[in-house]
Amino acid sequence: MNTETSQPGDLLVRSGGVVFLIGALATLVTVAPLFLGTEPFPAPAYFVCMLMGVGFAMAAAGLVRSALGQRREQ
Repeated sequence: MNTETSQPGDLLVRSGGVVFLIGALATLVTVAPLFLGTEPFPAPAYFVCMLMGVGFAMAAAGLVRSALGQRREQ
């Protein structure tokens, strides 16, 4: 059981990590046909890969929010 208290940006960091992983998985799935010599996916499939950057930005915003919250406590 976790006894730590939740910081202000924890949820944003966790959700950003999940979105990043979804984008990374989509990137692997989308790029695989290019290496396997099969038919590439349609263009909308490549837009799902952009979730990797969105997840990274969400996690970074969560870290900044958490740092600012800790700074206010001191």
